[in-house]
Amino acid sequence: YFILWLGLLFPLGKAWAEFRAGAAISNITPHVGTALDGTISINGPVLNIHDELHARCLVLDDGKTRLAIIVCDSTMIDRSVLDRAKTLVEEKSGLPTNRILISATHTHAAPRVNPGLHNNPLNDEYETFLVRRIADAVQLSIANLAPAQVGWTRFEKPEFVHNRRWFMKEGSQMGNPFGNTGDQVKMNARGDGIIKPAGPVDPEIFVLSVQHVDGRPLALLGNYGTHYVGGYQRGHVSADYFGLFSRLVERSLEERFESDGPPVVAMMSNGTSGDVRSSDLRDGNQQAQWERIKLVGESIAEDVIRQYPDIQYEPDISLAMIQTELSLGVRKPSAKKIAWAEKVWDGYLQNPNQKFGGSSNPIVYARETLALAKHPDHRNIILQAIRIGELSIVASPCETFAETGLAIKRRSPFKNTFTIELANGSDGYLPTIEQHGYGGYETWPARSSLLEVTAERKIRSSLLGMLEKLKDE
Repeated sequence: YFILWLGLLFPLGKAWAEFRAGAAISNITPHVGTALDGTISINGPVLNIHDELHARCLVLDDGKTRLAIIVCDSTMIDRSVLDRAKTLVEEKSGLPTNRILISATHTHAAPRVNPGLHNNPLNDEYETFLVRRIADAVQLSIANLAPAQVGWTRFEKPEFVHNRRWFMKEGSQMGNPFGNTGDQVKMNARGDGIIKPAGPVDPEIFVLSVQHVDGRPLALLGNYGTHYVGGYQRGHVSADYFGLFSRLVERSLEERFESDGPPVVAMMSNGTSGDVRSSDLRDGNQQAQWERIKLVGESIAEDVIRQYPDIQYEPDISLAMIQTELSLGVRKPSAKKIAWAEKVWDGYLQNPNQKFGGSSNPIVYARETLALAKHPDHRNIILQAIRIGELSIVASPCETFAETGLAIKRRSPFKNTFTIELANGSDGYLPTIEQHGYGGYETWPARSSLLEVTAERKIRSSLLGMLEKLKDE
């Protein structure tokens, strides 16, 4: 009778362990004076804090697999720094490094965390601080693990996704920093010379929602394929619309569902937005500083909150996660290109009052050419795929174009799939082979666009193979 009673209570084949989840937030705001500069954009040091930066973490555990997804308010974070954070997490909590996904939102009002990029002691301190604070977020999330249920929804938000690469009429001013005339595409073009966008956009917003088993909200992960919004005041730190969205959703859910437990954690990850901006420059109606962040963040948060009550949840869900490492070639400059760069750079050193910075400045690309000449010939990147029930998530370490994300969705063996970009590293733009042929800013060789021309095809193929493997498990 006892065995029969157990069989009724726990049917054969049913997992004994219950699904659990935990979430937490860790502040990663830099000190005043920390450099915000990147490889191309020159933004100066932190002068003020408009709104604080955070690492937001969600840990999921089905009794067999435990994994963590962390979204950081950062421009981008080099793999070496993220590897340090993952190692610290494993040392402190036992969570394996290959079960941790860490991404950057790509706000441009935050430090670009790349060792050796800045000659600023505060940036060195910030790297160590960021590593510890990411690890804190994971440990706190594990401490908050509680029985949970998961649901998701998706809907389209086309008004904030516009391809920023444009085919131009013959004879248009292209602004190539190398003096070439072969580009067919220009970034952020405007005026009479534009013909049509050079690629598609992905208007879909995906929402992964996690609740306590009694229906109280625990965490929410959004994903949307638009670049940072911008419109900052120079030197001011901001989490851009990603942070505003998170704060608004957290506030709304906490007001709707009062709880004495840990606070709700909401986060917005960056989808495939390497060639996408939030506004169409043709309309000529550009908002003043900070206004567009408010518009985009509030609009998306309102739509998500409106959809929230209709999400259906599953309390008994299984998890799986796989990771692979891919070695890709680096586009090294030719001897002729190096000679050009040395000449331009020597001229700058003799007259340092020349303009430095900007997406088409020859001096910047002379420096970048010399940096690539010293770069290792290959770069190893991390790719990941996660299965949460019948939902799949893939992670790319690049600024991935929308057409790549759409291709992954179309060919995925899962009905529900999305991509988190700038995850587990910061390996530059990822144009397709065809987009490389069109030229334009995102294809110009620099530390911001350094991978081999065939990198997109190899990354996409690897991610789809990983999804097939997850589907077969």
